[in-house]
Amino acid sequence: MRILKLAAAALIAISAATLSLEAHADKQSDAALQTAVAGTWRTPANIERDAWRKPVEALTFWGLKPGMTVLELSPGGGWWTEILAPYARATKGRYIATAADLNNPELSQGARDARTEFEKRFADPALYGKVELINFGTKSKGLGPDNSVDLVLNGRNIHNWMGGGILDRVMAESFAVLKPGGILAIEEHRNAPGTEQDPKASTGYVTEAFVIAAAERAGFKLDARSDLYANPKDDRDHPFGVWTLPPVKRTAPQGQPADPTFDRAPYDAVGESDRMALRFVKPR
Repeated sequence: MRILKLAAAALIAISAATLSLEAHADKQSDAALQTAVAGTWRTPANIERDAWRKPVEALTFWGLKPGMTVLELSPGGGWWTEILAPYARATKGRYIATAADLNNPELSQGARDARTEFEKRFADPALYGKVELINFGTKSKGLGPDNSVDLVLNGRNIHNWMGGGILDRVMAESFAVLKPGGILAIEEHRNAPGTEQDPKASTGYVTEAFVIAAAERAGFKLDARSDLYANPKDDRDHPFGVWTLPPVKRTAPQGQPADPTFDRAPYDAVGESDRMALRFVKPR
């Protein structure tokens, strides 16, 4: 009996120590994330958008932890890269981003130049660590070795992949590259519930139900949703789709010159779009 009591006490002590270490790791995570978001290297225009994109809250909700391997899909101008790459360096993780597919012979020179500029911008290893790029596009195959990534981040790209007809492929490749238990993090412009969804998402808005169905087709399970990006002022009734709103602030149809007579005031008053924040997991 005494041996059993000693064993039980030892297990309790180990459990308490484990919880203490986990709490300490969470505090370290919070500190590293706060440091990355507060970084003086961040572009002033990007910092101005923090009130809308809420990087600390969003990344915490999605489950970012120290030491993770994070893959960002279509990082664009690098809004998240400015945060995630330094965070990965500081916590001994990895940051990977998709980039223009250099293996595609039809790739435009503009796309090649954009990839080169992205590489140059994030080339300082003392600040960003090693930013790894992988080919991605309409003709690419796969996002890396199977079961090799902890978190895949998709920041407002669902509508683009719908327009390009590759949404199901991207979801399936995201599922394959994630480790069992890995996270798919999604931020996307949110269409009104019950809206009949345009399969090409020409306005830029997508219903949560559509996104959830696409993720589940790939094998993901919805783990949580958040209204941290909710904007009740956004009625989604804009002449140039979601791009009428900040930060794009379109005043004419895409491809046409800006209209200096367009009244931007009501759209600027809305702010950035109403958006969903979803967290999916790859079952273990």
